Amino acid sequence: MLLPLLLIAALPLAVAAWLWGPPLWAEQRRMRQRRRPFPAAWREILRQRWPYFARLPADLQLQLKKHIQVFVAEKPFIGCNGLVVTEEMRVLIAAQASLLLLNRRAGYFPKLRQVLVYPGAFVVDRVQRDAMGLESAGRRVLSGESWQQGQVILSWDDVLAGAAVADDGRNVVIHEFAHQLDQESGAANGAPFLGRRERYARWAATLGAAYAQLCEQVARGEPTLIDAYGASDPAEFFAVASETFFEQPQALAAEQPALYRELAGYYRADPLSW
Repeated sequence: MLLPLLLIAALPLAVAAWLWGPPLWAEQRRMRQRRRPFPAAWREILRQRWPYFARLPADLQLQLKKHIQVFVAEKPFIGCNGLVVTEEMRVLIAAQASLLLLNRRAGYFPKLRQVLVYPGAFVVDRVQRDAMGLESAGRRVLSGESWQQGQVILSWDDVLAGAAVADDGRNVVIHEFAHQLDQESGAANGAPFLGRRERYARWAATLGAAYAQLCEQVARGEPTLIDAYGASDPAEFFAVASETFFEQPQALAAEQPALYRELAGYYRADPLSW
């Protein structure tokens, strides 16, 4: 009788180990990565290629470097069209993507399985549907794309350009990884996972009003702070607004204070203070 009783008693522990084991093991691996010294060559890449890094407070620089180490260790990078992926590519992309993770307890883009890097802008074939519902084949030239299936595709030329100018509100890595955050809860719709249910109503009201304003400005042909591409749909608006939030916080806070506060709450960051 003793053995069956012991087996029954051990069953809850076995179930707990099955449920919690993989996350615990993953966190242990990440802790080991974070404890490693940050390579001097990586610091030089950030210094030369990404002036934004120098703007961050010392504590956020340290946090970001640890995120970079985990990201590079966990996420596969694949070169496309003959591109050979280098350490510089991995570090620079990981750094800009990890900016979206500062001060947040969210995982390291848990659905992301690989980062595909093209030498420059790439062409995709798409079926497009017009207002009447008619479909037609079309080709688009893109600098980046995020897929719900777990891929981010980036143009290296555009990654470099986005990193080099830190205050123009244009950053393809921030844009595509904002889509990844949006896609964690399903198809991108401009409403990433927010946690508490009551936050969604305020998010929808604030971003909906800002999105409608951008659409009206674009329709009238007016210049806009947030890139006009954000008027395409709510998902693109969230991604484009994230670029503006991190790269032009003063202008966004002045023009759209409610939107700035909502994004600051979501990202748990205040770029105005950097």
